[in-house]
Amino acid sequence: MHEGLKNVKYAIITVSDSRYNELVVGNEIDDKSGDYLKKELNATAHTLIPDNKNMLEGTIDHLIDFCDIDCIVITGGTGISSRDNTPDVLNNLYDKELQGFKIIFHQLSYEEIGFSTVLSRSSAGIYKNKIIYSIPGSLGACKTASKIIKNETGHILKHLKE
Repeated sequence: MHEGLKNVKYAIITVSDSRYNELVVGNEIDDKSGDYLKKELNATAHTLIPDNKNMLEGTIDHLIDFCDIDCIVITGGTGISSRDNTPDVLNNLYDKELQGFKIIFHQLSYEEIGFSTVLSRSSAGIYKNKIIYSIPGSLGACKTASKIIKNETGHILKHLKE
């Protein structure tokens, strides 16, 4: 592990139509992935939104502009269905993409789930001098990605501040 900034401040966004719809009607939601990331990364913020481009962009901007965070981790919306919009939103936002994250994530995912990793459009990048990671909504993917995120985010932030 590289020397980097300590005490990274994370925010989590769960993107899921089905979970959001359960929340809207007042049902208890089961957000294992978002809850795992919040606990694992000791996140200071966690929100759940539907697969909606405008809401995702607005939530990202709100967290960056009004919350004291260094990094946003988005879980969900990275697949290939017509409603999976997370990568499309982020491709338009990133000032710089961190392509190495995608490569390492897919390598580790391949070791765990095989060729199915090609269905994920995970990514990482810099936006408004903050780091954003986008990972699949499965708990397994969150566990895999959190290893990379915990080990490298402080290092990346150190370089951003130089």
